Amino acid sequence: MMRKAFVMNVHPEKHDEYARRHNPIWAEMEEILKRHGVASYSIFLHPETSQLFAYVELEQDHQWEQIAETEVCQRWWEYMSDLMPTNPDKSPTSVDLNEVFHLE
Repeated sequence: MMRKAFVMNVHPEKHDEYARRHNPIWAEMEEILKRHGVASYSIFLHPETSQLFAYVELEQDHQWEQIAETEVCQRWWEYMSDLMPTNPDKSPTSVDLNEVFHLE
């Protein structure tokens, strides 16, 4: 199992809507994540900076990349694009974080 962490942003006035759209997440999106080896996925909001911290545990890194290629994920990105900064393909802009410490 590998761990991946990254940061994104949500528009300050969209915090509540961002949370609403994730609770619950689309069943088909949850299925895609699990089918691609995601065992655990959490997103945390820093309310003062509007920064999102995402943490995911998955089987293999290449599976994460495959999720982005699915029709469901691309629809999800489109659905969320009015709430956050995005790339031209509607994927959220994000920065991967390097792990510097882990305790099991």
